[in-house]
Amino acid sequence: MENYYSYADFMKAMAQTKKITEAEKLLNDIYLDLFLKHVHRSQQEEQLMALIDEALDSNDRDAFKTYSAQLQALKQEEA
Repeated sequence: MENYYSYADFMKAMAQTKKITEAEKLLNDIYLDLFLKHVHRSQQEEQLMALIDEALDSNDRDAFKTYSAQLQALKQEEA
C-alpha cells in the first residue's frame, strides 16, 4: 500500500526540517518571475505567428508587415 501525502502535509514536513531563509524566498521569487516572463513571451510569439499566418493567407501585406515587425522587436528584446 502506498503512502499518500497531501501537498499541505508535504509543506508542513518541509517547514519542520528546514526553515526557508529570506534569501531563498527572494531567489524563489526571481525564478518565478523569470518563468512567468518566459511563458508570457512564448504566448506572445505564438500569437504573432498565428496572426502572421493569417495575414499571409488573406494576402494582407500591411498586417503582415505590422506583425512581422512586432515579432522581430519581441525577439530583439529577448536577446
